[in-house]
Amino acid sequence: MKKRVLGRDLEVSSIGLGCMGMSHAYGPPADKAEMIKLIHQAVDLGITFFDTAEVYGPYDNEELVGEALKEIRNNVVIATKFGVSFDRGQSGELLTDSRPETIRKAVEGSLKRLNTDHIDLYYQHRVDKKVPIEEVAGVIRELIKEGKITHWGMSEADADEIRRAHAVCPVTAIQSRYSMMSRQKEVETFPTVEELEIGFVAFSPLANGYLSGQYDKNSQFESSEEKGLDYRSFLPQFKPENMDANQALIDLINRYAAEKEATAAQISLAWVLAQKPYIVPIPGTRKPERLIENRRSAEVILSVEELSQINNALYELTIVGEFLGSRAN
Repeated sequence: MKKRVLGRDLEVSSIGLGCMGMSHAYGPPADKAEMIKLIHQAVDLGITFFDTAEVYGPYDNEELVGEALKEIRNNVVIATKFGVSFDRGQSGELLTDSRPETIRKAVEGSLKRLNTDHIDLYYQHRVDKKVPIEEVAGVIRELIKEGKITHWGMSEADADEIRRAHAVCPVTAIQSRYSMMSRQKEVETFPTVEELEIGFVAFSPLANGYLSGQYDKNSQFESSEEKGLDYRSFLPQFKPENMDANQALIDLINRYAAEKEATAAQISLAWVLAQKPYIVPIPGTRKPERLIENRRSAEVILSVEELSQINNALYELTIVGEFLGSRAN
């Protein structure tokens, strides 16, 4: 697989693997042995970039990723995150805490669970408005000097926060929601990361699976105390009335999928890759066949003319029910 560089020197596969859904937010956790096998398959397919966070589970996802990659640790890039927790479980309110003592405690826990002596990319999961970002960046600078992390990033930070943090300790990557359905980051974030030579990691590049075209208004996502949270059950793009309203978007994707002999998911991921050379999407999955499908999207090339046609069509569409929340992805 082709590689891309985040920031100045962090080389990763052009498509990464978001591991969150293996144990968090999509119903009951998947079988651990099967997910370890899936992560190994991803490595065999050329994927070298794996994304997790301490809050996924919480903690279970980091342990899964650490166990799966421990034998090939030096051949992969592991990204994890600090600074958020849920009040009363996964469906509760998102709480932020980036106090220096919390960061230091978090990094030690993540290192242990990931079976590693360093973290390749350590994100502030959400900006903590109670702690100056300069203070957070200062702690990160110390952790880099100590060798506990090698690069750092921020998730869902705005342009001003990025600049202030970068001035204290250079930021390698910004991670945010980005897809054909969610393009707000093009306005302020993209110009900022381009100016500062920062990479961009796109989470939910398939809009939580919506852009794969695998769901319709009759699709059911059950959330219960017994079966666990499947947060697609309350994501606005999956509400029947919004699926009807956004059918033109799916039709657009399907048209190019037919022309390129690709799937809707592959066109959606190829579009993300084609937008900027510094963008790396991290689609997640529990299914081997979806992993292969997503990986092959790196081979789908959209010409300059095709990309322009798609973007012009997207500008003409009105997206209904777009998710703009701040859940801990």
